[in-house]
Amino acid sequence: MAVYVVIKRKFKMNHPEKLLPLLGELSERAKTQQGYLSTETLQSMENPEDYLVISKWVSADNWKAWFGSKERRDIQGKVDSLIGERTFYEIFEAVS
Repeated sequence: MAVYVVIKRKFKMNHPEKLLPLLGELSERAKTQQGYLSTETLQSMENPEDYLVISKWVSADNWKAWFGSKERRDIQGKVDSLIGERTFYEIFEAVS
């Protein structure tokens, strides 16, 4: 059964020109991972600094493999240092 990973970020930063390439790199590399299905990025209409990414994976194990990879952790560390906030993750599954 597919799982959905909800990724929440708050963008409070002075250098978006440094952040956007890193987010693009995370997205492009995720697309090459086993079990990756899709991603949708949403911006809050009430709080424009708040972003929600919904990533769909074949299984939680596929997501966990990508999440635990050094490649992802290195890029994510750079993202978190630029936005000055920790990124939050939660895995969901469809309810039948």
